[in-house]
Amino acid sequence: MPLSEAIDGALKIYSHDRRHAIPVELAAQHLGYKSANNGTAIKALASIRFFGLLGRPQEGQLAVEKEVEDYNFAPDPRQKAELIRKWLLTPPVFAEVLSKFADGLPSDAALKFELIHRGFLPEAAEALVGVLKNSVEFAHYYDRPVQVVKAELPQLASENAAGGVSNYGEQIPAASGPTAPSSLQAADRIPVRLPGGRRAFLEIPSPFFEADKERLKNQIDLLLTEDDEEP
Repeated sequence: MPLSEAIDGALKIYSHDRRHAIPVELAAQHLGYKSANNGTAIKALASIRFFGLLGRPQEGQLAVEKEVEDYNFAPDPRQKAELIRKWLLTPPVFAEVLSKFADGLPSDAALKFELIHRGFLPEAAEALVGVLKNSVEFAHYYDRPVQVVKAELPQLASENAAGGVSNYGEQIPAASGPTAPSSLQAADRIPVRLPGGRRAFLEIPSPFFEADKERLKNQIDLLLTEDDEEP
């Protein structure tokens, strides 16, 4: 079961019994199965435990972990994203594979070979490839963060070029040449006009996903909370 489905399953159990320890049979029923003796039900519960979403307080019982409750009520999307990333790396095999392929997952065939090399049977390795890829995509694991550049006054542009102090009191190093800083070379820098002749800039990486847009909007809401006092 991919991470997204495992989280949904944990939330279903939580909606019925919160974090109370309950029999495995009841947990299966909360997921829509008639019995925990069903092979599919056993696999579903095992998958949810696989990501660390369910604990086993004692034999024959399961309980939703505290972090699932935190995820359910977290008002900050960044907190949810951090928990998703943590759960993705909870299974040791996922953590090891993602650590090895730090720049992105290889082809399905290469990934299957990697899992077989780690001791998985071919059929299990093939199934786990899809689960891993789906979970990585859901967690946006390889996405680069979107940077928001603070507003700057136009008259400071010449000072910035020679080095100095920004209107936020930050030290600005002198430019070494006409080329853009390395942090901007892989991103589009978009100017935004502000009242009073000011400007802000947004650094947008490529590719830029729908989830990135939501994160960017949320971050701007956090940074720019003061109302304009000037017309």
